[in-house]
Amino acid sequence: MSVTIESAESKPRCSWSQAPDFHAYHDNEWGFPVRDDFRLFEKLCLESFQSGLSWRLILAKRENFRAAFHHFDFNKIAAFTEEDVNRLLKDEGIVRHRGKIEAVINNAKCAQALVEKEGSLATFIWRFEPAHDQRQKPQTASTSPESVALSKALKKMGWKFVGPTTVFAFMQAMGLINDHAEECAVRAEVERSREAFQRP
Repeated sequence: MSVTIESAESKPRCSWSQAPDFHAYHDNEWGFPVRDDFRLFEKLCLESFQSGLSWRLILAKRENFRAAFHHFDFNKIAAFTEEDVNRLLKDEGIVRHRGKIEAVINNAKCAQALVEKEGSLATFIWRFEPAHDQRQKPQTASTSPESVALSKALKKMGWKFVGPTTVFAFMQAMGLINDHAEECAVRAEVERSREAFQRP
């Protein structure tokens, strides 16, 4: 997976982004570091919805998910009731999976508790950024020691649908690692962004 493809504008990109509807996400989001709690929570939730499905499907429905879940404001989601679960199960714009919907509500409550303890989700999550000399070659793994550790830590606090593979995909997307292919034109941009990023 560590190969690149040439796009119509002769820009080498990671091979997984060859579909045009992936270009903006790949070029402007994937791998750039994030410290905003709601964006971090959103990505964890969307990665859990993606389990067993394609990210392309989830990305196409992302705005629908945002509307359905109050832009992933976990303080609002934590107050959801069974009535909200039933409403979401009827929403054709999202993935209607009861277990995953209920996991988002559960995880919102866990996020509130974590923020109360740590100050922010970002403060906790960025502790699991791997050391530079421990990073794997780009796009050669689906888990890492750090994703396993973060997964275990979240599960211990009651989070659901946060297995090591889901967490690794989250870490790739949120910039805890730079997993763009070495030949990818965006890799250097991400690395500069990571160097300038103020860790929480």
